[in-house]
Amino acid sequence: MHTAVPVSVDAMIEDLRTLVEVESPSRDLDALATSAKTVAAFIESRLGGQAVLVESEAGPHVHWSAGGVPKVLVLGHHDTVFPLGTLERRPFKVENGHATGPGVFDMLGGLVQAVHGLATLADLSGVEILVTADEEVGSHSSRPLIEERALACGAVLVMEGAADGGALKTGRKGCGTFQVSIAGRASHAGLEPAAGVNALIEAAHQVLDIAALARPDIGTTVTPTVAAAGTLDNVVPAEATLVVDVRVESAGEKERIESAFAALSPHLDEAKISVQGSVGRPPMPESASSELFALAERLLPGLEGKAVGGGSDGNFTAALGVPTLDGLGAVGGGAHADHEYLVVEAMPERANLVAGLVHAIRHQR
Repeated sequence: MHTAVPVSVDAMIEDLRTLVEVESPSRDLDALATSAKTVAAFIESRLGGQAVLVESEAGPHVHWSAGGVPKVLVLGHHDTVFPLGTLERRPFKVENGHATGPGVFDMLGGLVQAVHGLATLADLSGVEILVTADEEVGSHSSRPLIEERALACGAVLVMEGAADGGALKTGRKGCGTFQVSIAGRASHAGLEPAAGVNALIEAAHQVLDIAALARPDIGTTVTPTVAAAGTLDNVVPAEATLVVDVRVESAGEKERIESAFAALSPHLDEAKISVQGSVGRPPMPESASSELFALAERLLPGLEGKAVGGGSDGNFTAALGVPTLDGLGAVGGGAHADHEYLVVEAMPERANLVAGLVHAIRHQR
């Protein structure tokens, strides 16, 4: 059994500061290029070897391997949801036991803890780290690489932030976004309203139809989130769009929802509907995490596991049948929000948990 080795909180905080102070909004290729180089340099400084930048249309992914037969993939991302300039408004700081700043919890803190934990192990052969550039925008570019390395390694540890109370994430819903576009016909709202086809009225019908697809009793949420219609106050709207967030717990529900969106039909004569989107992240069933969570519980008795609604790249690896454990990153909260924070005193325990899991997985395989 791997025994906990002291890790330096001060060193982790300084590395976290370095990463947070390089802003990395998704889709900003220049910022992501700088961020990827910073992440690569951080990994190399703590673990040695060479971190390779894997170029993509979404920005560079960072891949590091200790060599040997692949046995475990440590997975994270370096893109954040915050636009450039957030750091100026909300600089990195540590006070009252919390570190704050854009991306500390989601998920730069987890990366820092993982690397410092790995640095305590004498032998890292079989260990790989993959830090992607597009997780926050759907992982379209990184998914093939994630799946390739997950299948090669056979076990995945995801460094996303912990669930409430520090629980690990043992299951995740599948999630996706749909856009419904409605075409009507414009006319003068005062002179000849009946000559038009009101896309806004059609959208209102569709919102109710779509919301009725939800089955919260079995974990399926269908939430219309954004709507747009109309041009002027005296014109019957010719166009409308709806954006809908969907979360499901089972593959069967994914199929039902996708089929239902494909079958949406207009209520108004001559209105037309088109739908784009899918449940792009498959569900991560709790069965995918059971083997690795049992290891984690032995290392940290009393540890909790929770199934959560949000998705991560662990959804992809779990769907392949690769054992996957998520939520191993920072303890804290406020992901994607201005009050995002990381609990500093939990950092050493979580770093050692990652080290213990990697040690155990390597010796099992």
